[in-house]
Amino acid sequence: MESVFSKIAKGEIPSYKVAEDEHYFAFLDINPLAEGHTLVIPKKETDYIFDIDETEYAGLFLFARKVAKAMCKVIPCERIGVAVIGLEVAHAHIHLVPIRSIYDLDFKKPKLKLDAEKLKSIAEKIAGAMRDA
Repeated sequence: MESVFSKIAKGEIPSYKVAEDEHYFAFLDINPLAEGHTLVIPKKETDYIFDIDETEYAGLFLFARKVAKAMCKVIPCERIGVAVIGLEVAHAHIHLVPIRSIYDLDFKKPKLKLDAEKLKSIAEKIAGAMRDA
């Protein structure tokens, strides 16, 4: 059965897309730890990130790096925190979270409640920074 992330990458489920290429897709987390919290996935569905072949794995992290650099341009933060947990959806993904301290990357924290217009605005800003890079 296809994961929800595969359906998002195919456009079958709406998302706040940040970036996309032939192999990878980045979109905002709708239950973010911080404004700009982005998920980066390979389009080829693989459950566990360490089961991805080496070339795709390297490409995923290079793509995530481009997204993170764009995020830094438009989201106030000290850095972009990176987390790979892999339990919440059976599709490999990287969390990119704008942070100011190590405590900002605590997944036990209450998630932000952002409306659709705010999410759309954030996604457009990051996507714009990707195009300008």
